[in-house]
Amino acid sequence: MTLDEIPLLVDSSLHDDLLCRESFNDLEKQTNLVLKTIKKFFGKKDFYNGDDITAINRHKIEAKTNGSDTLTFEEAIEYLNKLYIDNAIAFHNPNYVAHLNCPVVLPAIAAEIIATTINTAVETWDQSTSATFIEQEVIKWICGEFNFPVTSDGVFTSGGSQSNFMALLMARDDYAFKHFGVNIKQQGWFNEVSKFKIFCSDKAHFSVKKNAALLGMGYDAVVPVKTDYKMRMDPKALELAIEKVKQEGNIPIAVVATMGTTDFGSFDPLTEISKISNDYQMWLHVDGAYGGCFVLTDTHKKYFKSIDLADSITIDFHKTFFQPVSCSAYLVKERKNFQYVSYYADYLNPQENRDEARPNLIEKSTQTTRRFDALKVWFTLKTLGKNTISKYLEKVHYLAESVYHKIKDNPLFEVAHKPELSTIVFRYKSLNVNENKVHDRVNLFIKNKLFKQGKASIASTKLDGNIYLKFTLLNPNNTEENLFEILKMIEQKGEQYKSIN
Repeated sequence: MTLDEIPLLVDSSLHDDLLCRESFNDLEKQTNLVLKTIKKFFGKKDFYNGDDITAINRHKIEAKTNGSDTLTFEEAIEYLNKLYIDNAIAFHNPNYVAHLNCPVVLPAIAAEIIATTINTAVETWDQSTSATFIEQEVIKWICGEFNFPVTSDGVFTSGGSQSNFMALLMARDDYAFKHFGVNIKQQGWFNEVSKFKIFCSDKAHFSVKKNAALLGMGYDAVVPVKTDYKMRMDPKALELAIEKVKQEGNIPIAVVATMGTTDFGSFDPLTEISKISNDYQMWLHVDGAYGGCFVLTDTHKKYFKSIDLADSITIDFHKTFFQPVSCSAYLVKERKNFQYVSYYADYLNPQENRDEARPNLIEKSTQTTRRFDALKVWFTLKTLGKNTISKYLEKVHYLAESVYHKIKDNPLFEVAHKPELSTIVFRYKSLNVNENKVHDRVNLFIKNKLFKQGKASIASTKLDGNIYLKFTLLNPNNTEENLFEILKMIEQKGEQYKSIN
């Protein structure tokens, strides 16, 4: 069979659906329709349509696809609107105060469109070209904000959990190589690793334990350290825990200090912890997924006094830099430590072809294919500047303090802490009721009723085994008045519980 005789297997008209110059008019029409649909979503009054089990079951069925039945683009958008968009949680709504979800800045949306449409993969130079420099410059900028030296470096990740994973991996492998001469990446496991212990506060993120397990070390490799009344790691308790581990014949290798715990927004005392980690020759990782961006503010500079003593840092731009998910970074003080995750594939980034002028970012990542997420941060900095972000962060911190002062002397509320970031944990307390089990039921009732009715989304957590409510404030457009209205809703639901029980 000659080349001319090869049958045409695909109708050329199908190529119209691929993004190219010829299909750009269709893309513009489709994009305008999408924007029109999303505009309606952003015009909604409520954060959520409300929780109805009949609708939920219907949506489960409507989400099914067999891959064969197709709709026109317009029909598919309308279908998607009814199934998903109209039922999505509106994080920009001022009555959404539950989790670490922020509204996003406009430049980040523009950058997201550009990055998605061009579809750059930032793994090797021949795929990313100058996008490589943009990511490197954003990393260089944020390392500078943390006063890291010129030897520092970093890489964008999918989120705080992946960044924390890289930190524990490097801490483990660095300790193994320095103290036992073992290259775990090459040689694998050896017996002493079973004795390695990592320390974090009992309020640290669950990813510390989860990642220890994923690394084969197990949950028990993580030693929780008790916290003080401000929910911060107690340095004296840390020292005692380290000594206890050593007496048991185990090996302390790392400390994870949290700058902004997920539940309480508390900052571990970094200066004292860094001294202890240095004295015991332990890797110091700072989990700044939540609080890290507050280094840009005047109000929180004091918490970062010793941040330059850390070996690595996690920071989530999709939490407190008002970026779309995902947008996170992992930073190391010494770039040589990326050797613990690097790999050189013959087809992709052979070592003999290394070129400092044309770097391959895959050498620093546990991922191969990565989106160009750094563009969002770079474009935001270029158009808004870091001072705008700083003002947003100071505003949400102010709002948390306002809620605290509003309820701290109210007999219907019990406040767990004074907020250091933008989170406040509290619970509704029915008057003349002393049983925690009753308070637990009331607070869960309040949370669930407000969510299911689409009135407000608030989170819950546990403190000393008891259920508390939580405001996580990441919307600079929120107001004291609106938050006080949510507090009134909580009181009303608390009264409603008493009337039906």
